[in-house]
Amino acid sequence: MTKKYFIITFGCQMNKSDSERIASLLELMGYKPAQKINRADLIVVNMCSIRQSAVDRVYGKIFDFAKLKTQNSKLKTVLTGCILKKDRQKFAQKFNLILNIKDLTKWPLPLIMSDRTLLEENYLNIKPKYQTQFSASIPISNGCNNFCSYCVVPFTRGPLVCRDHRKILKEVRKVIKNGTKEIWLLGQNVDDYQSREINFAKLLKMVNDIPGDFWIRFTSSHPNYFSDELIKTIGECEKVTPYLNLPVQSGDNKILKKMNRPYTVARYKKLVKRIRKEIPGIALSTDIIVGFPGETKKQFENTKKLFKEIKYDMAYIAQYSPRQGTAALKLEDNVSQKEKNRREKVLTKILEKTALENNKKYIGKIINILPTKHKNGFLTGKSFHYKTVKLKGKKDLIGKFIKVKIIDALPWGLKGKLL
Repeated sequence: MTKKYFIITFGCQMNKSDSERIASLLELMGYKPAQKINRADLIVVNMCSIRQSAVDRVYGKIFDFAKLKTQNSKLKTVLTGCILKKDRQKFAQKFNLILNIKDLTKWPLPLIMSDRTLLEENYLNIKPKYQTQFSASIPISNGCNNFCSYCVVPFTRGPLVCRDHRKILKEVRKVIKNGTKEIWLLGQNVDDYQSREINFAKLLKMVNDIPGDFWIRFTSSHPNYFSDELIKTIGECEKVTPYLNLPVQSGDNKILKKMNRPYTVARYKKLVKRIRKEIPGIALSTDIIVGFPGETKKQFENTKKLFKEIKYDMAYIAQYSPRQGTAALKLEDNVSQKEKNRREKVLTKILEKTALENNKKYIGKIINILPTKHKNGFLTGKSFHYKTVKLKGKKDLIGKFIKVKIIDALPWGLKGKLL
């Protein structure tokens, strides 16, 4: 009887990409995907540790597993992903196996697999089972060397390791040949990429030169590594989309120093100015942490000022929460929950205004979008500038580039009409 697997993924695009490789490995082992979790013989939880709430969600799933095991005594559970040492110890009694994602090529042994299947040493070189045919997430690196004081990534994923650019290009060519329309290049710091004298700018140019009708996106960037060469390359490459996530994290220099972010607000603003000059109309998003230990109301006002000045298209605003193993844990978490909530709302209100102003510029324009979802007669997709667009249309347009006229703008997206 064929065994079935079910994967639960928490976290970022990197986690989702890892799950595609896990699925590919399991199917190589003879497993088939289960449509429902209660039909699975193997459940894999690919977890995130960025915030405590993400860890808590995994604890919540454990109670479900206990019920499922009463229905299937042979059910096996595996935990992987970004796992801190202290959490690994807590979960040890709750899962059958806790396996390192970087050791994915060695998983077959603990999962009782025939030894006749040979796998590559680097798990990123395992061919993934892509979730969609029209969009592919392709990791170019794993891990991080930066040790931002609030972040657990260097502890859960280890130091930065870059894939050989030839492996990346081979994977890109293959998915493009199979009809993929959108390529996401992934890494904790994609612009810190370096392989055989090929930096990220050169890699982007090489991907851009691959024949085919497709868009290139990437995430996430670090201001410290965003070079003039990279800015120029993005501006010149017609397939690289004019959308950039450039995390600032705070608008105050003292808080940035506490965060171990090696740039100043002035330097960040100069970088944004150069980017907008070289790539007119680029859509810009950022990441922000409010309520970092010791952040005063005056320091938050500096972040508020930066928000108003940059006029972001989108921002991912997080409230600081202590994480075991990080340097910031030694600092007193002295901003109240009420104040964190207030600061998040203040920035969201500013963002809502600037995003709407930016989106109104698209009204009346004819643009291409790539639809990804269909519900109740409406298509939802992303534009070249990574704007969410909703319009009436048929399901068979999913995964195809279509021309749309923008008829209205909202803070978090656009309304279009199919041409």
